[in-house]
Amino acid sequence: MLKIENLHFSYGDLKVLWDVSIEVQEGEIVTVVGANGAGKSTLLKNISRLVKPGAGTIMFNGVDVEKLVAHEVVDLGIVQVPEGRRVFPQMTVAENLRMGSYLERARKKRNENLALVFALFPRLKEREKQLGGTMSGGEQQMLAIARGLMADPKLLLLDEPSLGLSPLLVKNIFDIINEIRKQGVTILLVEQNVYQSLRIADRGYVLETGRIVLKDKGESLLNNEHVRKAYLGM
Repeated sequence: MLKIENLHFSYGDLKVLWDVSIEVQEGEIVTVVGANGAGKSTLLKNISRLVKPGAGTIMFNGVDVEKLVAHEVVDLGIVQVPEGRRVFPQMTVAENLRMGSYLERARKKRNENLALVFALFPRLKEREKQLGGTMSGGEQQMLAIARGLMADPKLLLLDEPSLGLSPLLVKNIFDIINEIRKQGVTILLVEQNVYQSLRIADRGYVLETGRIVLKDKGESLLNNEHVRKAYLGM
């Protein structure tokens, strides 16, 4: 579904990504793990066309993403849930969700997708009229993911969905991500929470200072000596 080859990227003179190549097959959860500052969010911004790649190729279902602008990428079926939630604070839960389905393709499935997100996040159904900015961090993360699903994604890009959440909510979010995959949505997840993300991933990549240093099945990476020492404290 997604194939990135030899991607390089710099912010001015600051090189952030070196020769990054990853693949995502339809129906998978693929995770990119690494420390803060490794380049994970920058990788997603390149896919979403929020920045312009310096070199390399990004193909999605045979379409050259580099020739598109950001809203065309969303219309193609690539939807990013940003780090930090970024819900519309002065809009209600219902209004935030409607904003997620602004493209014509998504509007046609608005009611169907609304039923899906309320099944996944019953708390949002209970709080349809509450302002997004008055919700807890965990509730805002649920709303951000639900808003992304309202865009009817083929590939959902999740940027640090567990950031700032309590341990109980973290597990809940990752269980929901796994459930989203069961609904037929392919997921590319970038995370600092190495254990939880590799626990649910079909395959994973380890990104360190802008370079892919390891790739394997999620379970195999959890048992990898370097990963256990560097990221799991074992």
